[in-house]
Amino acid sequence: METDTRRLSEIRTNPLRPSSQSEMKSVLSDLKDMAKQHTAIADLMSGEGAFREFLICAFSLSPFLRDCAVSRPEILVRAIGEPVVPLIVACIAAARDAWKSDEPGKPVSDAQIMSRLRIAKREVAFVLALADLQRLLTTRETTRWLSDFAGAAVSATIDHLLLSAHDSGKLVVANPEHPSENAGVVVLGMGKLGAFELNYSSDIDLVVFYDPQSPLVADVDEASETFARLLRRLIRILQERSGDGYVFRTDLRLRPDPGATPLAIPIEAAMLYYESRGQNWERAAFIKARPVAGDLVAGDAFLRELTPFVFRKYLDYAAIADIHSIKRQIHAHKGHGEIAVKGHNIKLGRGGIREIEFFVQTQQLIAGGRTPELRLKATEPMLRALVAAKWIDAKTCEELIAAYWFLRDVEHRIQMVRDEQAHVLPTTEAELKRIAYMMGFADTASFSSELSRVLRTVEKRYARLFEQEAGLSTESGNLVFTGQNDDPDTIDTLKKLGFQRPQDISRIIRTWHYGRYRATQSVEARERLTELTPGLLRVFGQGKRADEALLRFDSFLSGLPAGIQLFSLLGNNSGLLSLIVSIMSSAPRLADIIASRPHVFDGMLDPRLLAELPTRDYLANRIAGFVAGARHYEDTLDRLRIIAAEQRFLIGIRLLTGVISGVHAGRAFTDLADLIIDAALTAVLAEVEMAHGRFPGGRVAVIGMGKLGSHELTAGSDVDLILLYDHDDAAGESDGAKPLDSVRYFTRITQRLIAALSAPTAEGVLYEVDMRLRPSGNKGPVATRINAFARYQREEAWTWEHMALTRARPICGDATLIAEASAIFDEVLGQRRDVAKVAADVAEMRGMIDKEKPPSDLWDFKLIPGGLVDIEFIAQYLELIAPALALQMPQNGASTVEVLKTLGPPVLAPGDVETVLEALTLFTELSQVVRLCIEGDFELKNAPSGLVDLVCRAGDYPDVKLLEADVRRLSKAVRRIFQATVKV
Repeated sequence: METDTRRLSEIRTNPLRPSSQSEMKSVLSDLKDMAKQHTAIADLMSGEGAFREFLICAFSLSPFLRDCAVSRPEILVRAIGEPVVPLIVACIAAARDAWKSDEPGKPVSDAQIMSRLRIAKREVAFVLALADLQRLLTTRETTRWLSDFAGAAVSATIDHLLLSAHDSGKLVVANPEHPSENAGVVVLGMGKLGAFELNYSSDIDLVVFYDPQSPLVADVDEASETFARLLRRLIRILQERSGDGYVFRTDLRLRPDPGATPLAIPIEAAMLYYESRGQNWERAAFIKARPVAGDLVAGDAFLRELTPFVFRKYLDYAAIADIHSIKRQIHAHKGHGEIAVKGHNIKLGRGGIREIEFFVQTQQLIAGGRTPELRLKATEPMLRALVAAKWIDAKTCEELIAAYWFLRDVEHRIQMVRDEQAHVLPTTEAELKRIAYMMGFADTASFSSELSRVLRTVEKRYARLFEQEAGLSTESGNLVFTGQNDDPDTIDTLKKLGFQRPQDISRIIRTWHYGRYRATQSVEARERLTELTPGLLRVFGQGKRADEALLRFDSFLSGLPAGIQLFSLLGNNSGLLSLIVSIMSSAPRLADIIASRPHVFDGMLDPRLLAELPTRDYLANRIAGFVAGARHYEDTLDRLRIIAAEQRFLIGIRLLTGVISGVHAGRAFTDLADLIIDAALTAVLAEVEMAHGRFPGGRVAVIGMGKLGSHELTAGSDVDLILLYDHDDAAGESDGAKPLDSVRYFTRITQRLIAALSAPTAEGVLYEVDMRLRPSGNKGPVATRINAFARYQREEAWTWEHMALTRARPICGDATLIAEASAIFDEVLGQRRDVAKVAADVAEMRGMIDKEKPPSDLWDFKLIPGGLVDIEFIAQYLELIAPALALQMPQNGASTVEVLKTLGPPVLAPGDVETVLEALTLFTELSQVVRLCIEGDFELKNAPSGLVDLVCRAGDYPDVKLLEADVRRLSKAVRRIFQATVKV
């Protein structure tokens, strides 16, 4: 091949103008100083030729080139004296061999290879800039040489790193003379590097994969961390600035899912990702990919295998939407508006380089699967290929080719000024003139006119390509989630839909597209979710705190084991979709439940859910059927936890949707607790008997107290329990293999029952258990013999304990013991008491609660003066004084409503019963909804907006102000009635 002998000094006409006379004088001074030490520079300065004028102008226009010459005059000497192309070839060869040691047995250090590569890079950059400015080399040639040098530098660094890892025992290089051969390490150059179109001051985009089964890998388990360390060194070697400058800024973010993956990825994992989760923007990125370093054979094989992902067999018009959205993202992210000159971004702005590249790549994605000729990497050859394939006409092709290289020239000159990776034209006239002169224009006006013409030509051609785009819009606007940045039109749409943090919402939905959740890993699931997303966002956006609701939905998705069925159901069932949104926007507690235990959501998929009421028989059948298949004790308890969580959740859903009232929900929550505690006791007794046998004459009964006893549990209630037992007096111990005396035996049963109900497991907790209402409270034994319980209640119990006893109700256990306990309740509560003393005790107790547990605010329905505590105290007071007034007693465990209806009219003033019942109904409805939806206190200012709406609906109020007014009115009335009733 004939040697290229073109020299910089052969220039006949200087194409440049100096930036200013002062800059020109300063450059002359520097050149004269260099001439004192270098004959070649002295000879140059002694004449008046075109090359001398060119060099002075070039140095005045580019501070970077001037600094290169001043700091290393020998670079200028070589540029003057040697042919350009052989000089560049020599620099590239020096870079490629930078990893090789000059001394046998002594490996090259990181510092040495860094210095060698930087020296070579500076010389290449210097010579190429001068040749480009002089038009000795075309921009096509310049970008090719820059790309060749980058490939050499990366290859040398990879060889150096592999050999270094070999020497340390981390990797096993087969041939130290050629470390990358057969290594299974794939280093792909992406973007302009892959297409041999590298910018003058470009960074380089790399993607690195490795074969874990390659002989190179010494330890598969450590391979990921080993390659991560090597790639961190690669970045440092190439981009860290030193006294010699830098080589290339290096970007590894084009790897699969960069936010969640290591710097180097196994080849098989990468293929799996692209086949199952790869997106259109990644397809576009791989159009230009090529092996630049490492195992080139393995790199070619990888890209061949990836071809079906990049180029699909069918005409992929859907890709247009994604590519255009990326373009919109660029405009939003970089702030590019209409075409201008000053401050315009030549790469990313309207009519810029990226529009030409996208124009080409979009059509490659559409048709490249069927037309292999459209799989070229470089922009100009691809434009010509599109003409040959009849996708564009020749005029469009020639216009875009001319525009592409003109804009690349401008881009290079922007970067040549100070060796910065810049694409934005200066905003000042003086700096813009510098670029105009470097482009060979006489002034900024002529440069601006030509640049504007080129930009408008590109913009027009790009716009025509997307005139027929489909699928980008909804009635509300664009909703496109692709690429790595935000689509500006989508951000605007999200704002209009009601989201306050649209960037966060966009990022979350892009996460769904990445398939990071199990529910979105399959292509089908992502397609269904994509179809569902516009409707989902519209419904979420209707809430006052749409962002919080969607974040909870995201948390829910992250825990789902699969998504296709759910997404299909939501897509075809607007009611279910609205229900999901309602949960996420109004009920954080329910949202957390389904996020942490998604299986509870299965019940929502039952079409009969809202048609069947949660009666005791309904719940009993569900529990019995679910627990029937349990194989052992722990399995039984886990099944109880699962069915309890599911049914508690579904009762809550019925309450949330208004199918049942708060009072009905209280009854259902209580029935569920009764049945679960009964099943747990049965399992516990069987387990204890297996270990310790039966206790002669042993009987056990569980008593429900508090809201459990009065059928008024809420979704978040704990359960107040007392365990009573009895046995034959003559018996000394149980009859099992490990006998226990009576106290330890029945204590063991109680402890086992508490653990069965309240111990946390992977399936959660059944109920928090409170046993402080047993005789002597926490100081007494956890299990109480029936005769001791009776004696305590008759002789020692305080008034407040008898108040608690008014809500006592046997739940489960031995029928005869239950009957005895009920008789004791009737006896104790049937005693004639001193009305004045009871009133004083009740009033004193309420005063202590007021003092020790003041209400947080008006919405603390339990503790506010005139709230639920006052109402419950009125009912309990009436029960305690009823025998003295010869009134008919309600049955054990009667609800507060039942007690007030039975005992209120004979005692309370006319109309007061209705007022108290009205307040009780309202506070119960509100409390049930609040306890269902949130943990902790209801704070109006911080409550989810959907919850505020639910609370208003629960009380049947049009707005919260009217509700608040009635809460104040009723609570004041109840406090007055309480004080009038409990007279001291």
